[in-house]
Amino acid sequence: MSRNQLKGRWYFGWNIVAVCAVLTLLTVGTRLGIGPFVKPILNDLGMDRTALSVIIAISMLVYGIGMPLAGRLLDWFGTRTVLLIGVGLVVLSIIWTYFSHDVLSFAIAYGGLLSLGLSFTSPVTVTPVVSRWFTQQRGKALFYLATGSMAGIAIMTPIFTMFITLVGWRNTLLLLAGIFIVIAVPSAIFVIRDEVPEGGDALPGNQRSSSRTKGQEPVVLSSWTEALKTRPFWQVAFGLFVCGFSMNLLGSHGVPMLTDHHFSNVTASFGVGIIGIVAVISTVFLGSVADRISRRNMLGLIYFVRGLGFLGLVLVIAPWQLYLVAVIGGLVWAGSSALSSAILGDIYGVRWLGILYGWAYFIHQIGGAIGSFLGGWSYEHFGTHLVAYGITTVLLILASVVSLQIPSQLNLPKKQDSFFKVTL
Repeated sequence: MSRNQLKGRWYFGWNIVAVCAVLTLLTVGTRLGIGPFVKPILNDLGMDRTALSVIIAISMLVYGIGMPLAGRLLDWFGTRTVLLIGVGLVVLSIIWTYFSHDVLSFAIAYGGLLSLGLSFTSPVTVTPVVSRWFTQQRGKALFYLATGSMAGIAIMTPIFTMFITLVGWRNTLLLLAGIFIVIAVPSAIFVIRDEVPEGGDALPGNQRSSSRTKGQEPVVLSSWTEALKTRPFWQVAFGLFVCGFSMNLLGSHGVPMLTDHHFSNVTASFGVGIIGIVAVISTVFLGSVADRISRRNMLGLIYFVRGLGFLGLVLVIAPWQLYLVAVIGGLVWAGSSALSSAILGDIYGVRWLGILYGWAYFIHQIGGAIGSFLGGWSYEHFGTHLVAYGITTVLLILASVVSLQIPSQLNLPKKQDSFFKVTL
């Protein structure tokens, strides 16, 4: 059997997708799995929720700022080096956090350095290498990559809760550092490859027909900054802002909110974990249909149902209600980031996709910072979580409406009219 035929049976790019999904699981699970740490950290360091929420908000911004920096380093040094730098920063920051006993030291180590390291191991770092390895099945590969984010929520939150109960929050972080070393270092050295074989996934057995409709070619821009003058970019960016707002509110304050509503730590963590478990399954399904139906319609539906899910989470009073809402929310928890990057590529082309998606994801992190802060601040000032979760519901429904208005292509007959002349 020839080499090409063997590659056709199993394409090495899928190995890269698998290890990148695991790296994403660790990264996103750590970033969004802070909920179980909140009360132990508050008790240990003597902070109030507003102070910790400020630290979390700053960490979200550092996480977002680090992504364009990681993208620049990718151009200079490649994926493998950036990932190894990220792992080094994560391990160093965790050791520093372990020995931190004052608020300032904790804020620098956990809120700053850890977030910078995680931005170097984030989806923004591994998405380009996956995209290079896949042309015929890029959408499917990116959706499968997104299962790592969903699994991170499902797996890391209950695991953190269990180990914090057994060994404390500081030792749990040390175990996390060891896991990063054991998994990320060998993956970066032995699996991650920036060099793509000739033909890529167009080899026999890997080909898929393109779903793009004839005549719907992306607009050609002379500079990525021109996209900032058009409405579709900001429509996508607004959706990602709300996505970051909602996901980080749940990641930072979901478990504390549920325990404040008299759910046990185990029940609360399991309820949040169910969202990720169901999301992994739904991501696989969404990946299989992503090229068959309108991306904007799918994105609008995801935001709308997710909004109802957030309202349900803050209103549930029994475990079965929590689990039911978590299942429904998990069905639409996945796909917003993958769909957003795909829509940007459809409209503007792949030449500027990396930098446009990077800045859009930075806006996602601004939303994350605000959502993380609002969750703690509003509870201390109003004595209820309904304010933060109610605002999130309204924003998600608004994001659904905005997403449905995103055009399938852009028509720029005159440069000065680029912001207004959009062909639906």
